[in-house]
Amino acid sequence: MSTRKHTALPKAQTLIEALPWLTRHHGKTVVIKFGGNAMVDEDLKAAFAQDVVFLRHAGIKPVVVHGGGPQISAQLDKHGLVSEFKAGLRVTTPEAMDVVRMVLAGQVQRELVGLLNQHGPFAVGLTGEDAHTITATKHRPTIDGELVDIGRVGEITAIDTGAIEALLNDGRIPVVSSIARSQDDGHVYNVNADTAAAALAAALGAETLMVLTDVEGLYEDWPDSDEVISRLTATELEKLLPELSSGMVPKMQGCLYAVRNGVNTARVIDGRVQHSILLEIFTDEGIGTMVVPDGTEGGTP
Repeated sequence: MSTRKHTALPKAQTLIEALPWLTRHHGKTVVIKFGGNAMVDEDLKAAFAQDVVFLRHAGIKPVVVHGGGPQISAQLDKHGLVSEFKAGLRVTTPEAMDVVRMVLAGQVQRELVGLLNQHGPFAVGLTGEDAHTITATKHRPTIDGELVDIGRVGEITAIDTGAIEALLNDGRIPVVSSIARSQDDGHVYNVNADTAAAALAAALGAETLMVLTDVEGLYEDWPDSDEVISRLTATELEKLLPELSSGMVPKMQGCLYAVRNGVNTARVIDGRVQHSILLEIFTDEGIGTMVVPDGTEGGTP
């Protein structure tokens, strides 16, 4: 009996510690941007699927948004198409767009849906094209003061959450590929997945946006220090934006957009840590950087 008591007690304590967070998040929507190492490492992928299904069983409504940079690059290579980046975005020719669409909707999304559905009939895959979920117009970034054409890269102009809300109300887990329909020319556009996740979180009135990355969070004084900023306000983040590395910019801009548009907290978390989502949502410590709206204390259970 004493052995049983020893092994079971810590489990009970862990569950009880999660209670304030379970209470706080119950019935709320959480948008999770899936990317980085968590997307290519088999063990991390499996842990990610377990976390998302756990949230669903805990009465939270998870929505997963994904890109697929490494997988897209690999397929473009196979097709003999060059991967070129300008202003941190992939130059997307019509031929490349066919590959992007095929990889995101036909490969990455399918694998993710399969992993989630090992745990039950939960995940349903869709792209931004479905039911006008994401509408975009052609994005022309400015480089050295000039507008540049980078092909079928989209800037989000509208979000229709109807299909996602219907799935959530049915107890499903929507898995959304970051492709958008065009508002003006009938083409399909490639949209940055961080940007898409933030726009969806705001449109859904989500409690939290979580962005999985390959770093521990936002560093205080990189590269001189690896001290992670655990919490900052929207205005504090806005001041830091010009100094950030190019890969971090869309993630942090997404977090900023989310908290300025009704999302209570936005978090960048380390996707290389197994079960990072549960650690971030259900513990005091948290393991990434949390952005909160100005004038809020945020992050208390």
